[in-house]
Amino acid sequence: MTASSEASAQKLTPKGLATRERIIKTAAELIYEHGAQNTNNEQIRAAAGISGSQLNRHFPTKESLVRAVLAWQADNIVARHQVPELGELDSFAALHRWYDTYIGSQEMLRGGCTFGSLAAEVVKTEPAHRDAVADGFRRWQELFKRGLNKMRERGELRPEADPAALAHLLAAAFQGGALLEQAAGDSTPLRDALHGALAYVESFAAQR
Repeated sequence: MTASSEASAQKLTPKGLATRERIIKTAAELIYEHGAQNTNNEQIRAAAGISGSQLNRHFPTKESLVRAVLAWQADNIVARHQVPELGELDSFAALHRWYDTYIGSQEMLRGGCTFGSLAAEVVKTEPAHRDAVADGFRRWQELFKRGLNKMRERGELRPEADPAALAHLLAAAFQGGALLEQAAGDSTPLRDALHGALAYVESFAAQR
């Protein structure tokens, strides 16, 4: 969640906060299904079971709602990478468990990466949201970078391994593979992209 959205949420009563969260979640689901350009206020009000005044009170413009959805989706992708079974993504085993999490996922086949799909749409149609998109990707890649840094510090990766560059590679392989998977309706493209990216990371493994 961005600093501005956190500040707005902190001013709300518990009931108001619950309404705000319901609006964001509903908008996220509709945008995921139909795209930001094809989702309007009437659809959101009907699906969330709220009035127009409630929607306008929390999100006076569509732009403010889209930014909130971007932050919410970014929070979700970060949270999915912080589950106990992945630890801190600081081992080859953890990276392979991350790989296994997404291969064959019906959610990925249906609509690709929830954050990446929205980011790809709004970064072209709404340049003002570029900073929100960049921040979401930065937070996600930082998880990989920190984990890879720890692996290098422990001597599991050779000193010449660049955690930032490897984090970019993993994220790019995931996003590109997810798009190809969605288009093909088959998990092979994502599997191949992530397999290649992990193989490259492992090429920096220290010799024991």
